[in-house]
Amino acid sequence: MCFPATVSLPLLLVLLACCIGVSNAFLNQRTKDTGYNTFDDTSTDFPSHNSITASKWNEPYFDNSIANNVSALVGKSAYLSCKVRNLGNKTVSWIRHRDIHILTVGTYTYTTDQRFQTAYHRDFNEWTLQIKWAQKRDAGVYECQISTIPIKSFSVRLNVVEPVATILGGQDLFVDKGSTINLTCTIRFGPEPPGHIFWYHENKEITAESPRGSVDIKRIYGEWTTSYLLIRNANIADSGVYTCAPAGGSQTSIKVHVFLHGERPEAMQTGTSTYFADKSYIMHTLLVAIIISIYNIFRDYNSSILIEHMPIDYIT
Repeated sequence: MCFPATVSLPLLLVLLACCIGVSNAFLNQRTKDTGYNTFDDTSTDFPSHNSITASKWNEPYFDNSIANNVSALVGKSAYLSCKVRNLGNKTVSWIRHRDIHILTVGTYTYTTDQRFQTAYHRDFNEWTLQIKWAQKRDAGVYECQISTIPIKSFSVRLNVVEPVATILGGQDLFVDKGSTINLTCTIRFGPEPPGHIFWYHENKEITAESPRGSVDIKRIYGEWTTSYLLIRNANIADSGVYTCAPAGGSQTSIKVHVFLHGERPEAMQTGTSTYFADKSYIMHTLLVAIIISIYNIFRDYNSSILIEHMPIDYIT
């Protein structure tokens, strides 16, 4: 294109700017019409449906097959566990529910109470919180938490118990001189058998090697732990208070009375014997009353059947 020589330089610059503007407008319209994406459009990358599903299945979750109710003995270690699958880069923490106190984060103990510590068992994906020397105050709910958003938690209830000992036979036992004193002590409410069961006579420990010479102590471990104390050929000196004391548990006592054959202590003439006699009489009376009531019911029923089938003679 040729321009006259009289055209000034400013006018040429204006004409050039107009040409550039028209060219850009034409290119933008062409891009819009042909469906081409601009730079801003291609910068956004949306994940496919399959990738969303895959990320969801890879999220951490708890294996609920593990126990969520645990018992421990007073003074022993308590163990609370949770299993976490697909943990990834998340962390596992143990929280005490009653005061929302963080106890451990990973395997690091976060509390100043050093009785608490967590161990990680890689082969089982298991995080175990150990509470050393458990006390009654440690009982309650604890939460195993995964640092997801929102936080995922698995609750475990801890029961801290102590063995409860009971001597069968009540508070008093009466035996004849020369007979055998047979005491049976049962220990229950313990997740494991007590390490030892002690017997005392008037606060003096009894062992199989005691000078008494005829003492026989047996222990049977099972769902309930049972200990037997046998004292053969009892004499008057064997009277007194006997105590069964399981290790780490509460103790219980019974008073044994050894008397000469033919004697009738006042305690045997009243109280327990009379109670059982009265109870036996009451049970006998109730049984007789029940039998009479059943007899009357059947008698009335049979009478009604006879009346229904009895021929009726009308007087005409």
